[in-house]
Amino acid sequence: MIQAPEVEFRDARIDAGDGRLLAQAMREEINVIYPSHDLEGEDMPRAGHAELSPPGGVFLVGYHEGRPVCCGGVKRLGPDTCELKRMYLVPDLRGRGVARRLLIVLEDKARELGYTVARLDTGPAQHSARALYESAGYLPIANFNANPVANFWGEKPLA
Repeated sequence: MIQAPEVEFRDARIDAGDGRLLAQAMREEINVIYPSHDLEGEDMPRAGHAELSPPGGVFLVGYHEGRPVCCGGVKRLGPDTCELKRMYLVPDLRGRGVARRLLIVLEDKARELGYTVARLDTGPAQHSARALYESAGYLPIANFNANPVANFWGEKPLA
């Protein structure tokens, strides 16, 4: 079994510094995968600084050997329910357990914020993301956020 690289997670902003750089890389990749949709478009669920910051949210950047390599956030949906958003991992570290570690850290942050249920979504071209989410215990639910790109909506109890 391959050992996942060590990653240090830090609170960040999606709209500044390394968080902005990783979010931009994610947008560029999504624009290639789904060219007819803009992550910041009017038809997309909101997940900017306002949603991914305290008191109801958080945004994290993960560093490997001092290099920013992944990011993700927690967004408040309701008193007990959150959505995990903007998960991204640089391509050269994919398949090495870092995305799973990011997911676990985001779930832990959601618990710290008082959430007992996490939701997320992914699109039809993101097979690895869906496989990760399902293997981590996310069960299919109905479309909860009207994301026009998604074809999988998942939910997991955090308690």
